[in-house]
Amino acid sequence: MQLSVIIVNYNVCYFLEQCLHSVLKASSKVSTEIIVVDNNSVDDSVAMVKEKFAQVTLIENKKNTGFSFANNQAIKIAKGKFVLLLNPDTVVEEDTFEKTVSFMETHEDCGGLGVLMIDGKGKFLPESKRGLPTPSVAFYKIFGLSALFPKSKLFGKYHLGYLDKHHIHEVDVLSGAFMMLRKEALDKIGLLDESFFMYGEDIDLSYRLIKGGYKNYYFSDTRIIHYKGESTKKSSINYVFVFYRAMVIFAKKHFSQQHAKTFSFLINTAIYFRASIAVFTRFVKRATLPIIDFTFSFILLYAVSIFWELYIKKVGIDFYPEKYFHLVLPAYAFIWMTCGIFTGSYDKPLKIFNSLKASIAGAISILVIYALLPETERYSRAVILLSTPIIALTHIAIRWFLNKSGIKDFELANQKKNRFAIVGKEKEVCRVAEVLANTSVKAESIYYVSINDIYDKKIFVGNTQQLREIVEIHQLDEVIFCAEDVSSNQIIDFMASLVNIKVDFKIAPPNSLYIIGSNSLDTAGDLYVIDLKTITKPENLRNKRTVDVIISTYLLLTLPIQLLIIKNPFQLIKNILTVWVGNASWVGYVKTTASIQLPKIKNGILNPSDAINNASMDEKTMNMLNEHYAKNYDILYDIKIIFKSYRNLGKPL
Repeated sequence: MQLSVIIVNYNVCYFLEQCLHSVLKASSKVSTEIIVVDNNSVDDSVAMVKEKFAQVTLIENKKNTGFSFANNQAIKIAKGKFVLLLNPDTVVEEDTFEKTVSFMETHEDCGGLGVLMIDGKGKFLPESKRGLPTPSVAFYKIFGLSALFPKSKLFGKYHLGYLDKHHIHEVDVLSGAFMMLRKEALDKIGLLDESFFMYGEDIDLSYRLIKGGYKNYYFSDTRIIHYKGESTKKSSINYVFVFYRAMVIFAKKHFSQQHAKTFSFLINTAIYFRASIAVFTRFVKRATLPIIDFTFSFILLYAVSIFWELYIKKVGIDFYPEKYFHLVLPAYAFIWMTCGIFTGSYDKPLKIFNSLKASIAGAISILVIYALLPETERYSRAVILLSTPIIALTHIAIRWFLNKSGIKDFELANQKKNRFAIVGKEKEVCRVAEVLANTSVKAESIYYVSINDIYDKKIFVGNTQQLREIVEIHQLDEVIFCAEDVSSNQIIDFMASLVNIKVDFKIAPPNSLYIIGSNSLDTAGDLYVIDLKTITKPENLRNKRTVDVIISTYLLLTLPIQLLIIKNPFQLIKNILTVWVGNASWVGYVKTTASIQLPKIKNGILNPSDAINNASMDEKTMNMLNEHYAKNYDILYDIKIIFKSYRNLGKPL
């Protein structure tokens, strides 16, 4: 056996499937075994591997053991002369294994090998080659000097930016996304250090290879796509802590005591610096629009109050007590902002209709409170009524202006319909177009691009030799490659040739019901899948929770009556409390054994089959009910199910 490919997976089912397709193609000329270690995924990854890749050796862990431990599990049973540690969010070229194995066969000093990696937009990933993170190198990286001077031999050592990415080089550190290792070298220096749960283990292993007398090489004669950590969001605070703590473990293990202390100080400084930025950035992103709404609402209420008294009622400005401006108007503005939160006015992407709902709900809430106040605390109702349309129009104008400014977090929903090109043969491009039509993506136009020189001009707008012109002339937003017809080598070539054009790329794996890709380093992976996610839209989750609370409260207040009506009354009490605290819902999915991908929601007391009352329902029908429930959910769906199966609210969860 020449090669053992080891893939550690955690909740990235779609990426794993695409990766395995590419690995199987790359294995055609190299004797290869494939081992997948699943770290207790909950997204049906295990079922997918069993169903579609019977030739893969699958290790099912019952908990998330971490990257190092999982890889070691597979290495211990690997039979290959060489071992490849490969991320599930990668796509390899058809000749990647042939080229890399050949290089290692002819370079006996090579203990580890990394390759040229590009992201989902075709851009080179600098972590393809890295230097050892000594205290000085870490300092330059942490405080941005390496980013400012990437090609400097002094400041650019972290990513070795001064080395030509198109040439083979000796390097210090290999990336764990693609790390080909000589098995006899691992037998000599030991396996991955399991004190690294995630991150840092590749640096540690690379350094131990060098200390063991081997060399690490950056190999530029083959390329892979790496979607940049779909299972770990790199902007998260948790990522900052885990990554930099791994650096501390490395320093304590390999550096002198003095250097380790210096490194630890730098790293801890970086942790709190980066974590503070992450917290602040997240707060600013979430709070900016509510604060803007609150501010403008207050200003408008203030202006309308002055206008009403001076020009309509023609009384002095002192007519209002001081607390009216200092307490009452801010309270009104706060109520409008709060209603915006509950009506989805701040959900991304922004929806104008939700802003209108927020304005109306805010006005009604204020008027209800106004009516309940003592006469002495009631001020002008006219100000509230007059301010409502002005505030509504202002909030809409704010969203329109922010959207037109091009700021990423303020896009308006369903505003733009994208233009697509699908590259492949006739049968597959038509299948992929149908998949695309069944997703939530809005397509203004779809152009078919043939991979053949001779093609039907009634179906295809051109062929791949004209792809750049097609993208530019038709101003395309995305290019989708059919992996059934277009090789990984060709896909990467096309991506590289279009890297300077503003266009995104996706890949449709063979026989898939999804389209996968990446639009930026920040978003890691993007997925177009047949849209079953209506139920998990923020407004629907809020509505579902509202129904749960109202029904639970009603049942609790009328409990003596309910105990006489509902079957299994003692279980009913337990169900009421469980739903009321949010650990379950009154309605959920039908429980099945099938491996269908559904959006995650809370377990339900009832389910869609209860509305049909068919005891002999087969598995296929139950799956169809679940799909329909997820895709077409609205608040009346739950109410209908509860009404039809009211006496069964005491069912065991």
